[in-house]
Amino acid sequence: SRRGAMLDGAERIVVHDHWTSYFQMPGVTHALCNAHHLRELNAVAEIDGEAWAGRMRRLLRRLCHHANQARDRDVALPPPLIGRAERLYDRIVQAGLAWHAALAPLPRVIKRGRVRRRVGHNLLLRLQLHKAAVLLFLHDPAVPFTNNEAKRDGRMMKLRQKISGGFRTREGADNFATLRTLIGTARKRRWNLLDVLTLEPAHLVAKL
Repeated sequence: SRRGAMLDGAERIVVHDHWTSYFQMPGVTHALCNAHHLRELNAVAEIDGEAWAGRMRRLLRRLCHHANQARDRDVALPPPLIGRAERLYDRIVQAGLAWHAALAPLPRVIKRGRVRRRVGHNLLLRLQLHKAAVLLFLHDPAVPFTNNEAKRDGRMMKLRQKISGGFRTREGADNFATLRTLIGTARKRRWNLLDVLTLEPAHLVAKL
């Protein structure tokens, strides 16, 4: 698609990796991919030795497990569990911020006079600022813990791009994307692919 137009018209909830431009999208609710957070937390815990990161990593993994169990049973997470999780989340963030506040500041000031921060400090500030987006999966069973499924859905597009180098027309690209979307939706809903691709829409809906 045209550069900058990939997510035009997106609605409802967008799960993404905190790329700043995504936050400029109008009319959507943001959820952050926690697979990205787990990778960052792992690096901060294992390489930089920051204890708070290990605690946050364990918390997010436990919450993912609880959310998956609730989704499998088609029930919502109990509000008391969500409340405890959010309070523990806040305590871990505050402990990490206090730890960084006690450290000597890094030398050198970066552009526009902003003070240089450590990687873990920047991650803490992001987790604090975007807490609602990080934990949205607890409140809405339709929100996944990660955006890995979207990445899997996009692999065929990348493969097509590598093989053919692109599309001759915008219409061809749109048609290919429509077919891939249809096939992907059918697989997730366990529909018969042959029926989906050959039946008239009204007949398909009647069979479903």
